[in-house]
Amino acid sequence: MSTAQHKIGSGFGAKSTADEVLEGIDLSGKLAIVTGGYSGIGLETTRALARAGAHVVVPARRPEAAREVLEGIDGVETDELDLGDLESVRAFAERFLASGRTVDLVIDSAGIMACPETRVGPGWEAQFATNHLGHFALVNRLWPAIAPGGARVVSVSSTGHHTSGIRWDDVNWRTGYDKWEAYGQAKTANVLFAVELDRLGRDFGVRAFALHPGGILTPLQRHLPKEEMVERGWIDENGEPLHPEAFKTPEQGAATQVWAATSPQLDGLGGVYCEDCDIAEPAPADGSRTGVKPHATDPEQATRLWALSAELTGVNAFA
Repeated sequence: MSTAQHKIGSGFGAKSTADEVLEGIDLSGKLAIVTGGYSGIGLETTRALARAGAHVVVPARRPEAAREVLEGIDGVETDELDLGDLESVRAFAERFLASGRTVDLVIDSAGIMACPETRVGPGWEAQFATNHLGHFALVNRLWPAIAPGGARVVSVSSTGHHTSGIRWDDVNWRTGYDKWEAYGQAKTANVLFAVELDRLGRDFGVRAFALHPGGILTPLQRHLPKEEMVERGWIDENGEPLHPEAFKTPEQGAATQVWAATSPQLDGLGGVYCEDCDIAEPAPADGSRTGVKPHATDPEQATRLWALSAELTGVNAFA
C-alpha cells in the first residue's frame, strides 16, 4: 500500500530549534491558538511564533499562572480553558467566536502523561479525555473561525502511540488501567484525529498534521515518581539527565510542531505524522520506536474514532 509517510528532505533535523525553522517566515497578521502554550515546549512555541510576528492566544487551565509566565512577550493573550471540562471548552470557544476573529494556526500542545487513574467529566479516563476529547471538541467548536482562513491544525502526539492502539471495547479503561498504555491510546488518538480532520477539512483548505516532538524533560513528567525516571534511565539519583544527548532542549522540542504549523514545504500536504522537522517514515518492523505505526494512520480507524468522539462530546462540525 502506498503511503504519504516519507521524508521530504526538509533540511532540518532533531537539533533544529523553533526559531531556526521559522527563519525567513513572517507571521505578521496571523493568529495562532496554542494550548499548553505557557509550559514546556508549548511555551517555546508561543515565544517563537510571537517573535515571528504572530498574535498568539494561549488558553490555559490556570490563566493567572499563564499570564505571569507570558508577561513581557508581545502579541500574546490568555484565556481560561480546561480541556478536561467540556463546558469550559464550550465557553472558551464561544468567547473566541464572539470576537469575530479567524484562526490561521491551531497547535494542540497541552497534555498529560502517565497519570494515576483519574476520571473527568462523565467518568472518562483523564488522558484520553484531556489529550484527545478536549482538543476534538475545541477544534470542532472553533470550526467557524478555522475554516474561513484555511488554517493548519497541529495535533501533538508522541512515540507513545507505539504502545497502544485504540481500545475499542474499553476506551475509558473501566478495567485493568495501565497508565502507559492509556497514554499510548491517547497519543494514537491524536494522530487519528489529524488524519480524519485533514480528510474532512481539505476541501475548506484546512490541513492537519500530527507529530512526535522528541524526548524532552519538561513539566509533562509531573506525574512520574523520581524513582521511575531513574529506573527508566532518564535521570540519575540527583535528578540530572543520565544521557543529556538523548534529550532535546525545549527550543528543539518545539521545532517540529512549529515547522508543521508554518512551513511552506508542507503546502498541499496533510494528514501525516512528523518527527524531527520532517514527515516521518513508517515504523520499522524491528520494533524500534521511530516512525509511525500503521494503527495510528489507518483511515478507517480515524473515521471510527471521529464518530465515537462526536458521540461522546456531542460536538461535530461536519454533521
